[in-house]
Amino acid sequence: MSERDHLDEVGVVVEALTDFGVEPTLVGGMALVILGSQRVTRDFDFVIAHPKERVGELVDLLYGLGFELVSRFDHNGEVSATIDNRRVAAVRLRVDAPASASFFSPASRLRFDLLFDFPIAASELAGRSVRRKIRSLVLHIASDDDLLTLKRIAHADRSSANDAQDIAFLEARKSRQ
Repeated sequence: MSERDHLDEVGVVVEALTDFGVEPTLVGGMALVILGSQRVTRDFDFVIAHPKERVGELVDLLYGLGFELVSRFDHNGEVSATIDNRRVAAVRLRVDAPASASFFSPASRLRFDLLFDFPIAASELAGRSVRRKIRSLVLHIASDDDLLTLKRIAHADRSSANDAQDIAFLEARKSRQ
C-alpha cells in the first residue's frame, strides 16, 4: 500500500475517532515528518482521552475499520501478532489498562498507536495543538513545545537515537521561530 493510501486510511481513522467523541492529537515521529523532519517512521501516534467504560465500543469501531489490537512486536519493532477477536481485545484493554495500545491493519499494514491521556492529558494537548491540512485530511498536531516535552520524556525512558535526533530537530525549529 502506498503512502497516499495510508494517509487516506489515517483520515478515516481520525474521522471515526472524532465522531466517537475523542479528539486525536498527532504526536511522535509522523508529527515531526509533517513539520519537515527527515525522520523515518512506521506508524502514527495519537493521544486521545481515555475511553474508560467505552473501551469495548472503541475496539468495535477500530475492528470495524479493519484494525486489530497488537499483542506482540518482534525484536525489530515490527508487529508479529495481533488479537483477531474484538471481544478478547476489549477484555485485554480493560484488564491490562495500558497507557497506550497499538492497532494494526493486516490488509494495509498500517499501524497506529493510541496513547490514552499519556503522558500529557489529551485535552491539554488538543487545546494547544495546531491544525494542518494534508491534501483533504485535517490533523491536529501537538504544538512544538508539547512535541519537545514528549520527546524528552521518551528519550529519558528509552535513550533512542531517533528521539535524540527528534529533539535536535525540534530545538532547531524552535530557535528559527
